[in-house]
Amino acid sequence: MNVRIEPPKSKLPEVKTTIFSTIGVLARKYNATDLSQGFPNFEIDPDLIRLVNESMLSGYNQYAPMQGHMGLREIISEKIEKLHGALYQVDEEITITVGATQAIYTSIAAFVHPGDEVIILKPSYDSYEPSILANGGTPVPVQMSKGDYQVDWTELKEKISGKTRMMIINTPHNPSGRVFSKEEMLQLQEILRPTNIILISDEVYEHILFDNYEHQSASRFDDLVQRSFICASFGKTFHVTGWKIGYCAAPKALMTEFRKVHQFAVYSIHHPIQNALTTYLKRETNYLNLRKFYQDKRDLFLSALVGSKFKFTPTQGTYFQLLDYTNITSEDDDVLAERLIKEHQLASIPISSFNVDRRQDGVLRFCFAKKKETLLKAAEILCSLK
Repeated sequence: MNVRIEPPKSKLPEVKTTIFSTIGVLARKYNATDLSQGFPNFEIDPDLIRLVNESMLSGYNQYAPMQGHMGLREIISEKIEKLHGALYQVDEEITITVGATQAIYTSIAAFVHPGDEVIILKPSYDSYEPSILANGGTPVPVQMSKGDYQVDWTELKEKISGKTRMMIINTPHNPSGRVFSKEEMLQLQEILRPTNIILISDEVYEHILFDNYEHQSASRFDDLVQRSFICASFGKTFHVTGWKIGYCAAPKALMTEFRKVHQFAVYSIHHPIQNALTTYLKRETNYLNLRKFYQDKRDLFLSALVGSKFKFTPTQGTYFQLLDYTNITSEDDDVLAERLIKEHQLASIPISSFNVDRRQDGVLRFCFAKKKETLLKAAEILCSLK
């Protein structure tokens, strides 16, 4: 085609290829054992596959309601009330989404105007800032501390201005694996109480917690629940990241605006999967047993690293583990991550790209949502590093 036009001005001129894509390309090129991206390499529950197949054979092959399959919204409402004590109205306050990423983007698109500010905690998942920028907002970062990834609540309070429209939190937190405590959530609640700031609570790892840690959903707190979009992911919960299905829960006034964007950006979500999940969620052990399932994998991986030169604190939640490599090298994390792939065929994620000014924390992130043999192979490589 010979017609040429001058490319229009980019809405995201500073956005480059994500670290996940960069590492993924390298991992495939060097046939590396891949503990980088957050997807399982084991099979999912065949019962869930059966339920989806039965849904297709039963005729759930046309558009689902824009809000989502009624039965699925009902059981989500029941689950949230049972676990966290908040009652969301099925018709007006729960929407099924194309994963949590779409739920987060749509929440931002519905409320962020040009010139608005959105506070985010760094390191943060890499979709937050582009979503804010694409809608004319300004990300305002609050860097979590190095090592233990605590929030400086004084700094956060100081970052609030008359332009602050929204704030995004993530617990259990990716990439650090931290689980926010009840005391932290109460502190956040008191900071936000006198404001009109909307909160996005990214809770995609809500059922993946370890030891004695408990998920403190924003829906548990009297003021936070009134200003929050709770964003969750069935893809993460049920090992089906390729299905891209999640949900969003919020008070009616917020959800009404959310759906105005949702209906034209997406309209409806995969109907047979929604119907299948309606049945699958009725068995509570399908999500409540995830704690032990993933803790066994975490403990296997960490026990295999005993005797290595890596330092670590067992992750509190998510299926990610940070490993401190400073006893081995002073290299920047992205340099070491690339070298691990090229020289040792092992892929991980450097987290400096998620920090303010690419702060170097001397850690790499490893995903342990993998088969036993994959974890042991990775640990063998890591133990060989001197």
